[in-house]
Amino acid sequence: QIDPKDYTFSRLKDETVGRLPGKVAGQQFVIQDCENCSIYIFDHSATITIDDCVNCQIFLGPVKGSVFFRDCKDCKCVVACQQFRTRDCRRLEVFLCCATQPIIESSTGMKFGCFQYYYPELALQFKDAGLSIFNNTWSNIHDFTPVSGENNWGLLPEAAVVQDYVPLPSSEELKAVRISTDAAKSIIPVTRGRRQKTSDESCLAVFFAGDYTTANARKLIDEMTGKGFQLVQTKEVAMKAEDAHRVFQQCASEFIPLLEKGPVVALEFSGDGAVEGCRSTVNEVFSGTKVFVSESKASASQDVDNFYNFADMQMGM
Repeated sequence: QIDPKDYTFSRLKDETVGRLPGKVAGQQFVIQDCENCSIYIFDHSATITIDDCVNCQIFLGPVKGSVFFRDCKDCKCVVACQQFRTRDCRRLEVFLCCATQPIIESSTGMKFGCFQYYYPELALQFKDAGLSIFNNTWSNIHDFTPVSGENNWGLLPEAAVVQDYVPLPSSEELKAVRISTDAAKSIIPVTRGRRQKTSDESCLAVFFAGDYTTANARKLIDEMTGKGFQLVQTKEVAMKAEDAHRVFQQCASEFIPLLEKGPVVALEFSGDGAVEGCRSTVNEVFSGTKVFVSESKASASQDVDNFYNFADMQMGM
């Protein structure tokens, strides 16, 4: 028998509370009427609603469905979910991983950054919640109720550090979770999203499904960012033969047999020399692995557009 009290934080003030890995195990959770609290859900859940909270710091592990903030203000959050919505909120600052387009409604002073967090159980929790670490549209916000001449949302500073917003828990019980907020260790690759690019050169790299797809994609990200290139966006999506023709054009036939094994992982890098940098890195590091990489600077931006237009349609964006 499930006791709703175990899945609710209600009417708390000046407290640090949380749930350890394994304690929520995919149930839904409710947070309401909390003030000046630090709240940490170090587990995966079905859905989470946060109502009437003021001046709280909140960490939410992977949520299979939606996270809905209503009537909250002055909260700082780290959130991973399938759907993200706010209504009647003021001044929320959110480090977000969201698989679909985040929606704000009747909300002002909203600020968003890319989810950055690590603890040992987090990767498995993403799997249990059915979320891909590569599907994160954190900066592609849809404002349901825009006001002409005003902007209800913006992006957090690029150098924003999670720990300055949502500090590590101070309670003895929650200190047991081995957390790192170092961007380089983050479970979710940190992307630029909609931020202004520093170069007009982009490059698309696509890994095909296999035992090491995630590890290979992460390795390429580390190699490329280590050389000063920027990771703009990532995507994991299933492709069919006709999609491959549209995206990979004349090299499609080489890749079509690989599509049956499962979804592809695509990475967009930006920076002067990105195409050459990416091609040489792939040749050096992944010599035995089939990877699609843009051929030239001239074709690369078309590759990126072709892939992400297809992916957005697939994801119903």
